[in-house]
Amino acid sequence: MNIEFRKDCDFALLVPTSMGVRLTPVNGQPVHCSQSFVMQVTSAETNVASVSSYLGLPVKVLTTFVKGSPIARMIKDNLAGRHMVYEGVEVDQGGPWGYRHQFNIADSGTGSRGPRVHNDRAGEVGRTLNVKDFDLERIFGKEGVQVVHLSGLIGALSPETGTFCLEIARAAKKHGTRISFDLNHRASFWKRREKELHDIFAEIAGISDILVGNEEDFQLCLGIEGPEAGGKDLAAKIESFKGMIDSAKKAYPNAQVFATTLRQVVSANHHLWGAIMRAGDQWHVVEPRDITVLDRIGGGDGFVGGMVYAILRGWEPEKWVQFGWATGALATTHLTDYGQPSNEDQVWSIWEGNARVKR
Repeated sequence: MNIEFRKDCDFALLVPTSMGVRLTPVNGQPVHCSQSFVMQVTSAETNVASVSSYLGLPVKVLTTFVKGSPIARMIKDNLAGRHMVYEGVEVDQGGPWGYRHQFNIADSGTGSRGPRVHNDRAGEVGRTLNVKDFDLERIFGKEGVQVVHLSGLIGALSPETGTFCLEIARAAKKHGTRISFDLNHRASFWKRREKELHDIFAEIAGISDILVGNEEDFQLCLGIEGPEAGGKDLAAKIESFKGMIDSAKKAYPNAQVFATTLRQVVSANHHLWGAIMRAGDQWHVVEPRDITVLDRIGGGDGFVGGMVYAILRGWEPEKWVQFGWATGALATTHLTDYGQPSNEDQVWSIWEGNARVKR
């Protein structure tokens, strides 16, 4: 199976996102007993886009910034260093108690102690993302985009961002841009907004070409009946996911690709890592394999990024899930939340299990 793309495009991939920073203790230590931290730029959506940008495809980021903020300056420099073009309005901070870029405070865990994540999103400037601040006719019509990747994290941030994502999806559909949608359900974002967000997510899913999510995502975002999330029996999880996706395909027939990762945590640094993808009517499964983990955060985004890159490259579907598995595994070897592949050969070496030195 092949997915056709627009040819006359300035950008292979576009991601709307809310940028922030992550604070991580050094040497795998817990947050509460650390004095030294590393601060890095992060967002789930740019984690996905990094695979394509580092491997040479043109990527654009739609976001928003706090005017005059040194954190905003850091974010802009980071995106430029990742070979990404960015576009976004500058929002006045509004004083010390006004807007800011969100903070993600997370340790990496080690051994038997799992990672702990604390999100501090008060006053998040990304919640002001507004479709009125972007010329979608220019972006999708004149510049052109082959794939737009949307995340449920952004869609659920606020009523404004829900409308923002929905209008982006509509504009993408109008201009022949393919839509990738990672459902990314977060219970705290959905509280007392279930009906509103279900309607938005259902419309976006209805025109999406690629749908990504676990059992819980499909059930809670789209109302697709399925098994309970979690559990350690990965073989049973594969079969249950297939059944749920069969139901999702009937409800959302426009989608050509459905995918999720499979993970069993042996310790913070030892995971069994797999993936499952349906492309058309064919299933492609990567049985869980042992990987060594430096920091697990961003592994799932790395998988989606690699899969989307492989689709953009026009490879056969079997390679889509293989490359995604490998870029997800790559991301877990980085202290950044995103993998930074040097070239395709490095990724394929990970897939092949070849960790020998290359000179």
